Amino acid sequence: MATDSAPATVLEQRRALRTPVPGPRSIALGARRAAAVAAGVSSTLPVYVARASGAVIEDVDGNVFVDLGSGIAVTSVGASAPEVAAAVAAQALDFTHTCFMISPYEEYVAVCEALARLTPGDHAKRSVLVNSGAEAVENAVKIARRATGREAVLVLDHAYHGRTNLTMAMTARAMPYKTGFGPFAGEVYRVPASYPLRDPEGMTGEQAARRAIDVAERQVGADQVAAIVVEPILGEGGFVVPAPGFLPTLAAWAKDKGIVLVADEVQTGFARTGAMFACDHEGVVPDLIALAKGIAGGLPLGAVTGRAELLDAVHAGGLGGTFGGNPIACAAALASIDLYERTDLVGAARAIEDRVVPRLTASLADVGAVAEIRGRGAMLALELVRPGTLEPDKAAAQRVAAACAAQGVLVLTCGTWGNVLRLLPPLVIGDELLDDALTVLEDALRSL
Repeated sequence: MATDSAPATVLEQRRALRTPVPGPRSIALGARRAAAVAAGVSSTLPVYVARASGAVIEDVDGNVFVDLGSGIAVTSVGASAPEVAAAVAAQALDFTHTCFMISPYEEYVAVCEALARLTPGDHAKRSVLVNSGAEAVENAVKIARRATGREAVLVLDHAYHGRTNLTMAMTARAMPYKTGFGPFAGEVYRVPASYPLRDPEGMTGEQAARRAIDVAERQVGADQVAAIVVEPILGEGGFVVPAPGFLPTLAAWAKDKGIVLVADEVQTGFARTGAMFACDHEGVVPDLIALAKGIAGGLPLGAVTGRAELLDAVHAGGLGGTFGGNPIACAAALASIDLYERTDLVGAARAIEDRVVPRLTASLADVGAVAEIRGRGAMLALELVRPGTLEPDKAAAQRVAAACAAQGVLVLTCGTWGNVLRLLPPLVIGDELLDDALTVLEDALRSL
């Protein structure tokens, strides 16, 4: 494997506004975009990126933004991490592609070995590498169906699993992900999730799981279910952390009924939640785990890792793809995994939670629009409502995100009702930069 180094751009880690947002060059690029890019592709930040480094993004007008989005939890090791950039450059000089299904290479094997070591459980494991989170989820379903001989798939309410036809069927939210794109793949059934803020008062995680299990057994039948696919923390659905006991109870039921438990850790994986994988928080060991986003420091790579007997149940040629496990993406993944472990980014995620949650809880206690501050590690969220109610306030979330952008801080929204602000800073963000971004966020929330 290539080990040569290459120079990387390093930006000063501080916020700086040199023009209004968006600036003139971004406005000009926006006009070009309107004439060339499909209108269905949207963007959160109204500026165009020139460089990114660590936890900041510089636009074409010289404005520098604090990045509290990490490309949706992708650049967890920091944007343009020098170690990742060096690995990418060295691998590109060796070879950029051969297709692992035609002429294999060590980098693919090494990534699979690392995933077997890192993912929950000490059982024998196998992996297949793909290009995206949606592709990982779809392959996990294929594997479960092939291994069990069953067809039905259970998913949770508020879930998000991707934009392919099957994963759109598995995704709960219609707009913007599903509207007008049907018909969708069949044999997908939805059961209630654990949503502590909105569940009946006092409902435990085990009770919430029994509620889901009851729906599954009455409406589908456990003996028809190939897989139950769960996000250990709901992602696009609002960064909802299930009540303790919810995931273990579902896992025990799935094991008892011969159902494959698939953990969609596309957004939660790789140190993001203060554990290497979110399942680790409650000791849940999935049969299959779908991975992507933070796996490769910004390069497109996904994976399904799981029990050897499940993946090996698929016939030769049944898994794969032209670009799956591209050697450059694999090199980036190996460099990223080294950073996660060597620099203790799990600990860094926990430190971010310890810094952010107490501060926001104290400073926003009198802001009636904030119904809840929640999350784990560096996967944190604020749910906004109309004060005195639990009525979701999407407009407020949009206003806060826009106000933050105007002051040089990128904050993303999410949630079934679009009323949740999510914080996904790179795990390498410095305390001073994080504090500065939080001040901007607090001011925007107080302006409500």
